[in-house]
Amino acid sequence: MEPAIHRFHDLFAQLGLPNDPGAIRQFLTEHTPLHSGISLPDAPFWSPAQASFLREALLQDSDWAELADQLSEALRGQERPT
Repeated sequence: MEPAIHRFHDLFAQLGLPNDPGAIRQFLTEHTPLHSGISLPDAPFWSPAQASFLREALLQDSDWAELADQLSEALRGQERPT
């Protein structure tokens, strides 16, 4: 397995969100728990551009897909990366 190219905070920056540890914790707190029946890109708090980015990252299994999966887990209360 190759090392990750991007880190969790990089995903927040890519999404246009504040990416310092406190801001990430606040975002996760505000949006957790995400119902298990809602896919990450379909969550109501994303802008259309953010949702599109996440959807494409997951569908194309891009460099961002693993981090998107981690974000999905964190929003469902399964994990809290910093």
